[in-house]
Amino acid sequence: MLAERSLRYGQQAMTALLGLDLLYRAESGDEDGLAVVNLDTEGTLAADGFASYDDAEARFVALRGEAAALEEADRRLYYDQLCQSTLAVIRWRRHGLPFEAQLRDFLQVAAAPVADSELDGLRAGLRTRLTRMGYHGDLGAQCAAWEARNRVASEDVPEVLTEYLREAWDRTEERLLPIPAPREDGMRVQAVSGVAFNARCDYLRRTIELNTDPILTRPGLKHLAVHEGCPGHYVQFKLRETWYREGTAPADVLLSVVNTASSSVFEGIADAGLAMLGWGDTDDDRVQSSLNRYRAAIGTGAAWRLHALGWSAEGTADWLRGMSLTGGEGWIANRMAFLGAPARAVLIWSYWWGEPTVAAAWDRVPAPRRGEFLRYLHGRMHSNATVGMFAC
Repeated sequence: MLAERSLRYGQQAMTALLGLDLLYRAESGDEDGLAVVNLDTEGTLAADGFASYDDAEARFVALRGEAAALEEADRRLYYDQLCQSTLAVIRWRRHGLPFEAQLRDFLQVAAAPVADSELDGLRAGLRTRLTRMGYHGDLGAQCAAWEARNRVASEDVPEVLTEYLREAWDRTEERLLPIPAPREDGMRVQAVSGVAFNARCDYLRRTIELNTDPILTRPGLKHLAVHEGCPGHYVQFKLRETWYREGTAPADVLLSVVNTASSSVFEGIADAGLAMLGWGDTDDDRVQSSLNRYRAAIGTGAAWRLHALGWSAEGTADWLRGMSLTGGEGWIANRMAFLGAPARAVLIWSYWWGEPTVAAAWDRVPAPRRGEFLRYLHGRMHSNATVGMFAC
């Protein structure tokens, strides 16, 4: 349980973030904003009123100072990092900020794309696994044959994903924790096209918007059911709002904020879901997991070329196409749309850093204490540095 002082601080952080979000939306015209999800649908927590970025900066400087007096070590560190990230966002809006500095200061990760040596290692691992599974030819041919064998026709995708969502719900309750909602509260599938994402959890509408433009496979849809549904984003949001209303979680868990210290862990919790459920148990699942990791890696390479090296969109898309292995033109198109948005470009790194960070923390926790760890994980906001501070 958090100290009362930390709960009060969480409310102050939330109202300050909401105030910055309003300022940013008005100044930038970005309708998605920085606070892309606010579970306080009744508006009981009013945004701080900032007349300018100077006002917002002064508030977050003060909050950073106050964080040092919090009782819990992980709260002192997390809120210090949150304030650092937010002050960097303010600098970006006031004066501009080079892409490398955005990546380092928003997400607080290394300002570099995934190294070529790591890409080589990921491709070598895929080739070894696919060869053992009986796929022949070069890696491109192996991946194409695997994808064709596991492909789901676009018209069948909603039904297949819906079935995986049902099973993911059951496995989450059997293996992790009870979901504090009836099954009818769960996510529904809406097929979409021409969008800048693979899939998106619209929790407030209880809808998973699934992009059917890329080539989709059964193992890929299983991963998406876990990532967007259970124990991923749906469970994240459901536990956050439930525990806040019970008075045991701070108010800032009601927000999902982009370009901040919590971005990697937000995606990492969702990506580590298959491992938490013990459900990535077939060779095809393991191939998909490797492909997901590889896609996150080349996403950082594409974003770096586009925004740090100044490549053209066409040249970056050609590079991504030459590296992609699977997904088809639909995947290239949605990745380029995602990476092309300057306000979202660094977020692709959250998929690279998030899963190994959360998975390593999960693996360290003894099985009898994993229920406590889940409370720690979901009952407060985390950065890459704090998610592993649970006392085992």
